[in-house]
Order: sequence, then structure tokens, then C-alpha cells
Amino acid sequence: MEWILGFTAIALLIIGLVGQAFEMRKIRLATYRDDELASSNIFLNKKNFKWYAIIGTGMILWYVSERI
Repeated sequence: MEWILGFTAIALLIIGLVGQAFEMRKIRLATYRDDELASSNIFLNKKNFKWYAIIGTGMILWYVSERI
């Protein structure tokens, strides 16, 4: 049963990291021109918090699957 949690955790981590990267790219392109550097406050944009929740859930499931 713990391998199902492990695979689920890895899937959530991958989905969360890839989704968050695409979301940050969209935020950066909508906010800044191509030749500007983005601010470090881009991480605090409210659109990123759903991805942070998915990544956090994946990390918690991974920890639980390792401890069972």
C-alpha cells in the first residue's frame, strides 16, 4: 500500500513543480518585458499558492509513505 502513496507523492511533486514553472513564466511575461529581469516578489503572487499546496501535499505524502 505504501508504494501507491509513494507514486502519488512523486506524481504530485512533478505536477506541482512543472505547473508552477509554467505559471511563473506566464506571470513574468504578463508583468515584465522580455529584456527585464523579474522581481523576487514573483514567488508571492497569489496564482502560485495552488502550486505550492500541491507540492506541499506531495512532500507530506512522500514522508508518510516512507514512514509506513
